[in-house]
Amino acid sequence: MLTLNNISYFIGGRALYRNVTLQIKPKDKIGLIGANGTGKSTLLKVITGEYSVDEGNIQKSKDCSIGFLNQDLLSFQSDESILVVAMEAFEEATKIQIQMDQLIHKMETEYTDELIEKLSALQERFQALEGYTIQSKAEKILEGLGFSTNDLHKPLKNFSGGWRMRVMLAKMLLAKPALLMLDEPTNHLDLPSIQWLENYLRDYEGAVIVVSHDREFIDNCVKTIVEVSQQTLNIYAGNYSFYLEEKELRSEIQKASFENQQAKIKQTERFIERFKAKASKSTQVQSRVKALDRMDLIEDVVEDNQAVNFRFTFKTQPGRVINELKNISKSYGDLHILKNTDAKIERGDKIALIGANGKGKSTILRILTGGEQIEGEVNLGHNVISSFYAQHQLESLNINNEILEELKQHGSNRSETELRNVLGCFLFSSDDVFKKIKVLSGGEKSRVALAKTLISDANYLLLDEPTNHLDMVSVNILIQALQQYEGTLIVISHDRHFVSKVANKIWYIEDHKIKDYPGTYDEYKYWIENIKSENTAAVVKEKKEVPAEKKKPSPTPTTNQETKKIQQLIAKLEEQIMALEQKKALAEEELAKPEVYSNPDKLAKASMEFDKVDKELSRVQNEWEVSIEKLEQ
Repeated sequence: MLTLNNISYFIGGRALYRNVTLQIKPKDKIGLIGANGTGKSTLLKVITGEYSVDEGNIQKSKDCSIGFLNQDLLSFQSDESILVVAMEAFEEATKIQIQMDQLIHKMETEYTDELIEKLSALQERFQALEGYTIQSKAEKILEGLGFSTNDLHKPLKNFSGGWRMRVMLAKMLLAKPALLMLDEPTNHLDLPSIQWLENYLRDYEGAVIVVSHDREFIDNCVKTIVEVSQQTLNIYAGNYSFYLEEKELRSEIQKASFENQQAKIKQTERFIERFKAKASKSTQVQSRVKALDRMDLIEDVVEDNQAVNFRFTFKTQPGRVINELKNISKSYGDLHILKNTDAKIERGDKIALIGANGKGKSTILRILTGGEQIEGEVNLGHNVISSFYAQHQLESLNINNEILEELKQHGSNRSETELRNVLGCFLFSSDDVFKKIKVLSGGEKSRVALAKTLISDANYLLLDEPTNHLDMVSVNILIQALQQYEGTLIVISHDRHFVSKVANKIWYIEDHKIKDYPGTYDEYKYWIENIKSENTAAVVKEKKEVPAEKKKPSPTPTTNQETKKIQQLIAKLEEQIMALEQKKALAEEELAKPEVYSNPDKLAKASMEFDKVDKELSRVQNEWEVSIEKLEQ
């Protein structure tokens, strides 16, 4: 479907890719992974043709349409409703709908055979494009991505960048390109929407390439991993879990091969050095020199999983209770977030606040910091020193500072060596620490802001979506840092792997109350699944145990004779359905005839006949369904 043939791409004098080959086949589900700055997003733009390769070529089949969701779409604005914007994916059907509406309006005053024929042709094409179902398809996908039914008719411009990105994703999914490319789609989705998207992508008919730092999302929806590393693409024929195992095995083999080759090189170099002055050994020396020149050098293994080991310091130890909410209520106009709820955070708690967007997770974090007007009490505990991290704090970084200088100004009197160690843990090594903040990428700025939060001497951390814009290596570093952190924290995150590694308690919002689960995310997930299973079983049991007088009156077959009667009725009803379906098809053909359209009397008669047949067909089909249920009983 699409092939990259030995492509190379340079930024200035630096090669981002060198002689890279990749084949994308129909229905491939590919996860594109790698550290920030290795060129994942660039590769997607090379595939779309936005960037031209310096060497090699790209071959694409004629039927390979491409849909590309990237962060640039955050700025897209429109006065149209989000439903209308999403339905722009059906470009031809939308245009035909407009033409049909115009013709029908025109026919109110000008009823001619020519207009009827035009309308008939448009209706036929509209039906072929499944035009009568496009609105329901758009509504289904938008609601799957977290929009309420009431939201669908609101203008796109009324929504924040993250919600606008969801509309762009819905539009992309509705267009169903042969190759769907998604760059960090989970950054703007909550957990229910991420799980919905996983299921959608698994069943997607075309090929998919996903760039994401969310390892569980990648694990659940791809079948191939393509790793960007050292100017090349390494392909693994499995999901992310398979990649981790296979990479470890490949690394062991590569490491052994590298060490063996290095030993052989040193041995050869010693031989050359020892005998280069002896005429009797000149032939052998020259042979070994040539062998060294011809040797394909094996690269050493680059270790991606950086270990974090830096010292957290507290000026003071806090009391047992860190933060307490009493009888809290919070509303935005008619929108009620919390009603008379209580919650308590105790020393040593590492709480993950999870759930769908719009439920009030970020509001709770702001309430805990005293940044919201509320009803009720917020009490900060004795000797508690808090530090708050949120995405908007990236804007508070001094863009004219160097990275090291930024940390020095907020480093609680730590030495330069300590600060360099911290920055090294967050992948800023050697001269990187002297980069200006203004030249950093979004992910790099996030790492600087997180480093500032962690060195703040706080014994209480509040973190709002800290993994957004971080690559997998950086997420792993943050996990290690928070596991070593001996203070108390509460974090909002939709990254299930991250939450499962750092949290020992789960908060969620239900019925405008903060609910507390005293365990890890994996335990919470197991508990929730069991509750759903028990509820389902209880409903089934309740249905079985409903007293006879409360059941809907329906005869239950208890003998072979009654069963036989129902089977005979079903057969009779199926014959009627077939006959009525043929009758309905004839009525539709009659309606489509120009001579009927042009005669108001004939049109009215034909329409009445069609409605009559359609209603009778619905009645018989309902009776057939009831009979089938009786037979199953």
